[in-house]
Amino acid sequence: MELSNRYEKLKQKVVVRKEEFRRLIAFLENETAWLTSPASTRFHLAEERGLLKHSVGVAEMLLQFREFLAPAIQEESCVIVGLFHDVGKTGMAGKPLYLPNENEWMVKNRGIRYKKNTDVVDMGLAVRSLYLVTKYISLSDAEAQAIAYHDG
Repeated sequence: MELSNRYEKLKQKVVVRKEEFRRLIAFLENETAWLTSPASTRFHLAEERGLLKHSVGVAEMLLQFREFLAPAIQEESCVIVGLFHDVGKTGMAGKPLYLPNENEWMVKNRGIRYKKNTDVVDMGLAVRSLYLVTKYISLSDAEAQAIAYHDG
């Protein structure tokens, strides 16, 4: 199934916090690089829409795990955590975190396709993700913990 269809299908699973979710999605889609951002500068999905591909995949995988391991967890919780665990990689409104690398040598010889935008205030990825999400959506302690500690 095409990425856009998978993304839309996930968005439909958010019911209880639908209005909060809708406002966050509107902000992300209209004011940040959410729909175009790479997932990294060099390795994991360092390509346009890489972050969205990664986030949709994580949300779908969480839903599969939930089905077999923790059916008591609400589907929308898996969607929110899965989609937004790395949302800090978008940067801030009007300031994408990752910019195309104009250094052709670095791209060709080192594979570093993107560089960090120095105009974005430096903070940890999980902190930025929580900062962005909690401006719009109230999270449970477990959801906040999942976002805060997803990298280790």
